[in-house]
Amino acid sequence: MATSSPAPSPAPRRPRESLSRAEARRVVLAAQGLGRRPDRVPGMRDLQGHVDRLAQFQIDSINVVARAHYLPLFSRLGHYDPALLDRAAGRAPRRLFEYWGHAASLIDVTLQPALRSRMQGWAETDMWGSVKRIRDEKPELLDWVLAELDRRGPTSARDLDPDPERRRDHWGWNWSDVKTACEWLFFTGAITAARRNSSFERLYDLPERVLPPSVVATPTPDEPEAMRTLVRRAAQALGLASEPDLRDYFRTRPERTKQAVAELVEAGELLPVRVHGWDDVGTRGRQLYLWHRTVVPRRVEVSALVSPFDSVMFERDRLAALFDFDYRIEIYVPEAKRRYGYYVYPFLFGERFAARVDLKADRASGVLRVNGAWAEAGIDRPTGEVAAALAAELRLAAGWLGLGDVVVQPRGDLAAALSGAVSGGLGSGQGAPRDGTADRPPP
Repeated sequence: MATSSPAPSPAPRRPRESLSRAEARRVVLAAQGLGRRPDRVPGMRDLQGHVDRLAQFQIDSINVVARAHYLPLFSRLGHYDPALLDRAAGRAPRRLFEYWGHAASLIDVTLQPALRSRMQGWAETDMWGSVKRIRDEKPELLDWVLAELDRRGPTSARDLDPDPERRRDHWGWNWSDVKTACEWLFFTGAITAARRNSSFERLYDLPERVLPPSVVATPTPDEPEAMRTLVRRAAQALGLASEPDLRDYFRTRPERTKQAVAELVEAGELLPVRVHGWDDVGTRGRQLYLWHRTVVPRRVEVSALVSPFDSVMFERDRLAALFDFDYRIEIYVPEAKRRYGYYVYPFLFGERFAARVDLKADRASGVLRVNGAWAEAGIDRPTGEVAAALAAELRLAAGWLGLGDVVVQPRGDLAAALSGAVSGGLGSGQGAPRDGTADRPPP
């Protein structure tokens, strides 16, 4: 009797060798999880999905709208409860821990073993001379801080040293010796941050009391494997990137990043690709890589305000080359020389950056102030459509912040249209949260 031949295995998906710039934009936005807001009240599962996707949320102390680490989740989830992020970073089972990624960040706690080589490297190198000096000049202070934290549990540097003699030779830090000792121990991984207090100060504690036991017990990978892990997570988050983009995501060292990229290309996890119209504009001849699990979406529809510290904004040259969007934060620019404003939020609409707004949460007056609004050139959407979508997003942001109104100042070429759209939409409920928590602002 004849036997049948086994069914042939499906052919592997042929990797893309080239993309259009529009396809590249959709890849990046989809990889960043933008344009996928849930149609229900977001919960911890939604937050965890973005931890898995993005790996980190940058921290910044400026609170002109809300602290920076809360905002990427608002861009992706809409009206969510910021207490979810506080719980994920500050209570067991911890999903995030604070350390240096792209900058000071809340980082996926499963990456802590991969960052131990960075901690060890800082312990052995000069790091910041003003921080390292504490190890060389006052090693007994380091021992004292460790013993005090062991005895007290989560404690700020201020509470460890309530009457410090501070340095006066630096305009920004002027840390006491105890604060410097805490930062040295934090950089090198001997202590970690249990959480931040209401004054946004780190509360330090011992890692074994903060990190999940499974993370503490994870063996430290060798440096090449640690670097592959970090580059792999950067590639997943970015979707499409050059080697300098991958390096920038966690601020890894050039020579080690290049080695990890080559190894991931060899393993088939990074796929070399051309992007028509981007190669000449933004890569300066650099090879681009597509994450191997990336699916090129046919369409991405985003309507989101984006923080200047969002991971989609990390590499400004990449942003300009891919989206034709030139952005520079102006918080350090003297007011008279600012082009747009102190803390300007880009507005993503469709697949492009369509506008930018200078925002301030005026909590005393209970309003979200738009101190300026500008339309971006070259956007193929009518001004009224952009203004209406932006107005809806501003009302949503106001509700999330616990503010009762949006007030648009007459500054910028989009201000008049936006003011009309905001006024026309008042009372429509578009900005109201679905869970009835409009009166609860984020910390």
